Amino acid sequence: MRITTAAFGLMAAITMVSTAQADKLDDIVGSGTLRCAVVLDFPPMGSRDASNNPVGFDVDYCNDLAKALGVTAEIVETPFPERIPALMSGRVDVGVASTSDTLERARTVGMTIPYFAFEMAVTANEKTGIKSFEDMKGKVVGATAGTFEAIALEKQVKAWGGGEFRPYQTQADVFLALSQGQLDATVSTSTVAQANVKTGKFPGIAVVGKAPFDIDYVALFTNREEYGLINFLNLFINQQVRTGRYAELYEKWVGGDLPSLTVNGVYR
Repeated sequence: MRITTAAFGLMAAITMVSTAQADKLDDIVGSGTLRCAVVLDFPPMGSRDASNNPVGFDVDYCNDLAKALGVTAEIVETPFPERIPALMSGRVDVGVASTSDTLERARTVGMTIPYFAFEMAVTANEKTGIKSFEDMKGKVVGATAGTFEAIALEKQVKAWGGGEFRPYQTQADVFLALSQGQLDATVSTSTVAQANVKTGKFPGIAVVGKAPFDIDYVALFTNREEYGLINFLNLFINQQVRTGRYAELYEKWVGGDLPSLTVNGVYR
């Protein structure tokens, strides 16, 4: 009886250890599908082509990640405010959604090293006469709610002590409001600003200069307790850079000088 009991106890212990070792990385590989949260109104990072297919830097990045895992990518369209809720509710496995690596977000989700870096630009309605960031003082400005630039811009409006800040649900809403004169100006990433102006969908707007905000480093994210998956994602980003794939995707979707993903004295 004692031998039998001991045997059952050993089997139970082995089962518990096996269960504890299973993680999200194993689950993704086992399912054969990687579900990526991607923002699809944020060209050139994510949008839809003429056939309504998802395209963009983040879309390609998700596809590359799925290939590295040996699974199929599933692009889950996720507006900016829904990125983290989509992960927490289990609708996605990973966020490939141009998400700023803020300490506040890191309290909720696990964030990787940077996989992309954005500079900030001012885009204005041409009728306003705004030619620089300082010209925005006292004006009606807006940005996509919850983004790095929205938080920084709202704080700046309060510091100016005049003007009005308006948050919008999507990037497309911001540029439409700007084109229609509901906003005087906005701050967005330089990549998004140039891409939206070039589309011709928003007449009467122009990129007028840079915004003096910090470079926006963005990260992939997943559940914060999934250390195995986070380690894999960090190594994947490293591989994307050192194999030249990061440079290839940047040239394909953005062009120009390749931004560094390192912060002097921190990331090496």
